[in-house]
Amino acid sequence: MSLNRSAATLCLTLFISMLHMLKYPLESKFLNITNVLSRYSCEGPDGWATVAGACGGKAQSPINIVTRRTLPDGRLTPFTFAGYQEAFHSFITNNGRTVKVDLPATAKVQGGDLAVPYKAVQLHLHLGKDGGPGSEHTIDGEQYPMELHIVNIKEEYNSLDEALKDLAGVGVLGFFYEVFFSLILQNVLQNEKIDVSLDMFIPSQSNMTSYFRYQGSLTTPPCAEAVVWTIFKNTIPLSRQQLAAFSQLQFADGKPMVGTYRPVQPLNGRLVYRSGSQVILVSTLLLITSVISAIGLPLPR
Repeated sequence: MSLNRSAATLCLTLFISMLHMLKYPLESKFLNITNVLSRYSCEGPDGWATVAGACGGKAQSPINIVTRRTLPDGRLTPFTFAGYQEAFHSFITNNGRTVKVDLPATAKVQGGDLAVPYKAVQLHLHLGKDGGPGSEHTIDGEQYPMELHIVNIKEEYNSLDEALKDLAGVGVLGFFYEVFFSLILQNVLQNEKIDVSLDMFIPSQSNMTSYFRYQGSLTTPPCAEAVVWTIFKNTIPLSRQQLAAFSQLQFADGKPMVGTYRPVQPLNGRLVYRSGSQVILVSTLLLITSVISAIGLPLPR
């Protein structure tokens, strides 16, 4: 196991162990819409439009990404991350709907055809039960066990609420997790306070060049259509033990905190783009296939 993989595994293991300290949800500061959130939790996704009208809009998230229908875009270059290597102190918050970690504004991302630098606000998770379907976005109909969202806002804004007034004010980086059986769960001390860096939660930058881009919304009320979505193709490995630990999290009423995902929404004519690096991979595959066919060798199954 590489040093980078080991550090990521240790960080995630520490993160999980912190979660079980949070039996009772803390007061949520997410979006400052506590009343709306309490109402939508009773309504369920199908009734969200009656609570927040934007939830019935034409540019909602999440979506199913059909890879063969995505369009290549050479402007979707690799990202540049600043402050992702710096350690920060934060508290994991079980707000009764999901688990989130507030992030330092010094962590920033730019490039990838983002108009301006975006600064980090928080990260949160969506997960399934016992390793079952849990991601919000799907790829060609496939739903992954867990999806991590790193929420960012344009550098010029002071809050998420302010950024939501801009159609491109929020930039969310989405990562899929899938089961990887050979990961080793390491023993760590339990403490609800963590001291980590953001790059411990995500793949190395060399594995973040293939991604999809589309314009969408928040996946919970108020469902504001102000989000530039970046969904990374490469998955992050997670052990069965780690997934099981996440599945033990509870809502305020004691029910398991699983199935915390909104169903995929219609595209309604929106276009989904893929990064240039992915186009190269597809072109290379076609080239190799053509060469194999040309010399009369059987294609691999």
